[in-house]
Amino acid sequence: MGTAPPAGPTTFLLVHGAFHGGWCWSEVRRLLEANGHRTYAPSQTGLADRKHLLSRDIDMNTFVLDVVNLMESEDLRDVILVGHSFGGRTITGVADRVPERIAQLVFLDGGLPFGGLSRLDAMAPQARAARIASAEQFSGGLSIPPPPAENFGLSDPEHIAWVNRRLTPQPLSVEASPLALKNDIGNGLPCTYAQFTEPVFPGVEPSAAYARSRADWNFVGLPGGHDGIISDPRPVATLLESLAA
Repeated sequence: MGTAPPAGPTTFLLVHGAFHGGWCWSEVRRLLEANGHRTYAPSQTGLADRKHLLSRDIDMNTFVLDVVNLMESEDLRDVILVGHSFGGRTITGVADRVPERIAQLVFLDGGLPFGGLSRLDAMAPQARAARIASAEQFSGGLSIPPPPAENFGLSDPEHIAWVNRRLTPQPLSVEASPLALKNDIGNGLPCTYAQFTEPVFPGVEPSAAYARSRADWNFVGLPGGHDGIISDPRPVATLLESLAA
């Protein structure tokens, strides 16, 4: 991983994963902005500061439009688009629609939408049934209750408490929604896949294996567990700046 700062400021657009919100990027943003970069970290519809918009109408198209519309309204170009966990699906959809606005894609422990399948369809049958049953019991099928922060590979009590206070339910409808793609994953853009390794998060291993198999993709390991953007933000920021350079 390189450590030299980029020649000039870069625009980073950071997309969170399931149950999270733009809040999860706060320390990564601070580090990037301290070096003069511009960052955006929107919350997806129905989550975090937009939890009042939770509904059964939210689908992958909604999540993709959250980001596309931000890029268009702010006229963002040459963006490094970063997706963490479920956000990997979102940025894949964004790259499929507006590749001309994106300089490169970065998947941080990101899930990839193989064959355009929904998140639920890509799960093993038993896990899928348990997820749907959890949503039914929790909210009549509207949303999936957030798991404890420890499930995201966090061990520091302060991090765990901070994350637990902020996690919000994930719309079940978005997990049941397929992602229609017109192009291959990545749409020909430069792609980096970074896998958190301490510990490895089993849920993203198929996506990481795919990334490792792509000779045209960059693959790196990062310290920390699945929520390494919170527990180990400095290596994340250093990686992003090295890619910008």
